[in-house]
Amino acid sequence: MSLVGVVQMTSGPSVEENLTTLETHVAQLAQQGVQWIVTPENVLLLSDATAYHEHAEWLGKGPVQEQLATLAQRYGVWLLIGSFPIRREQGVTTTSLLLDSTGQCQATYDKLHMFDVDVADAHHRYRESDTFLPGERIVVKDTPFGQLGLSICYDLRFPQLFSELRRQGAQIIIVPAAFTAVTGRAHWEALLRARAIETQCWVIAAGQTGTHPCGRQTWGHSMVVDPWGHIVSHLEQNTGSLVVDIDTQRLSDIRQAMPIIEQSRFCNQLQSIKS
Repeated sequence: MSLVGVVQMTSGPSVEENLTTLETHVAQLAQQGVQWIVTPENVLLLSDATAYHEHAEWLGKGPVQEQLATLAQRYGVWLLIGSFPIRREQGVTTTSLLLDSTGQCQATYDKLHMFDVDVADAHHRYRESDTFLPGERIVVKDTPFGQLGLSICYDLRFPQLFSELRRQGAQIIIVPAAFTAVTGRAHWEALLRARAIETQCWVIAAGQTGTHPCGRQTWGHSMVVDPWGHIVSHLEQNTGSLVVDIDTQRLSDIRQAMPIIEQSRFCNQLQSIKS
């Protein structure tokens, strides 16, 4: 079992202010004995394309990543940064960073699916691909807390990704997000519970919430869902945090009682074709 903290914020265009807010949450959660912390998408910067490109850093280099490493080390926790703009040879990715308690980066994940949709809100048109390059790889990382499968926000709508995370050994799937208020109200909980039930994984979802300085409205409702699809703990639209004990034994019991991966004819046929 491991104690995870989930942070819900209303991030804005100031990296310094967002870092200060994040440290406040990390300090409070560390006092509660959490071993690792999950933060939302765009936790350090929620702004526009120009700002993302201006603040982007090369992976493993730059003042923001140095401050994050110091933060993890200072409080002795693993820290999952939901996303931060990372500079690449041909552009910028929106990337999750997993730092261990010594500040070392243990894994990164570039968001695979770009949020290119029209939404019936004040922003109306979202074209993430105008700002970021899509990722090219699926990431499952072995940690002291279990096998973590990484995703970001819009990835949640693609069950094939989650099925592959499970196939590659994921026990806990992380969903940092900045879901719009409109789509979040309609689909957020349903999608999270479905992904947990389908994969028989713990799902930890950390969301942005409220009205941001750029005018964007996000849904919040961060939550932790167990492998049976039960919401163990959740927030509403307030900023704050929650703490949950992740019991991987419950996951094992559920998978043993209902071995859907072994029974799946699709998975078995795919393996036969590959072999």
